Amino acid sequence: MAIDKLKSIDPKLKANNDTGFGVITGENAGRFVNKDGTFNLKRVGISFVNRFSIYQQMLNLPRWKFVGIIFLFYFVINVLFTLAYMVAGVSELQGLTCTTNWGKYKELFFFSCQTFTTVGYGRINPLGDWANLIAAIEALTGFLSFALATGLIFGRFAKPRSYLMFSNMALISPYKNITALTFRFVTYKDNHVLTNVEIKVNIALKVPEDGKDVYKFYDLALERYKVDSLPLNWTVVHPIDESSPIAGFNYQDMVNADVEIYVLITGFDAVYSSPVLQRTSYTYQEMKFNAKFVPMYHDSADGQTTILEMHKLNQIKILEEKKV
Repeated sequence: MAIDKLKSIDPKLKANNDTGFGVITGENAGRFVNKDGTFNLKRVGISFVNRFSIYQQMLNLPRWKFVGIIFLFYFVINVLFTLAYMVAGVSELQGLTCTTNWGKYKELFFFSCQTFTTVGYGRINPLGDWANLIAAIEALTGFLSFALATGLIFGRFAKPRSYLMFSNMALISPYKNITALTFRFVTYKDNHVLTNVEIKVNIALKVPEDGKDVYKFYDLALERYKVDSLPLNWTVVHPIDESSPIAGFNYQDMVNADVEIYVLITGFDAVYSSPVLQRTSYTYQEMKFNAKFVPMYHDSADGQTTILEMHKLNQIKILEEKKV
């Protein structure tokens, strides 16, 4: 098995017990960290109300979902208030001009929108107690809703982000007179440069221990752990020498050990004056042997500017097998 290679090369290799991941394995164990950096975890045994945070969820939603929920809430709440006006009776409001039920419903819907946003054009206004009560509740609901929406929008804009893109694959390539595990990442926003960027890479290996399989985690030694600034891409290199936990591994060894590489990057964002972090991972299915990354940057034609070609982040070159 793959772990035999590990023990035979360096029996004193120290495991990292501070990753926060468990050691118990299962027949269909999934990855520890998803590609987007979220933990592959589902909590059960506690009520949905206790484990769910609307604020946190809204801050982390993709932009299109966030905007969609805002518009959906606005539409649904006005439909509900329109129905409330209909139940109270159209006679409790004055200024309606349509005579059909559908026409009255549309007028009441837009009256609800005006009341909810406190626009209040004034053509339609409530007369009866029930209509005035509904309008008062709607105006208060509108104030509170827009206050919450404003806070959420500000929170999303003010939330520091790393804005990092990672290569889809990790490569095992020739490196000097040995081989190395490499992957790369880059900041993708204009005028956004992280400083004091540090990286930590761990590897998870499924190994037999006391008659059962458990996960062991090891820190991977890197060619470089820190850069002062990150204007270009960074190709992370783990030299696979005799001290590496995956020394001598082929692809099947990776499969047997259920290899997963866990990446944690921290840095300082000068725009927000705040530290940021980003996680990702690579499983053995996302590793390719005997390949190298294609260079991403070059000088401009006039030699005055460096061109960073973002579309080349995942471009690789397959190397020719060496003949023995």
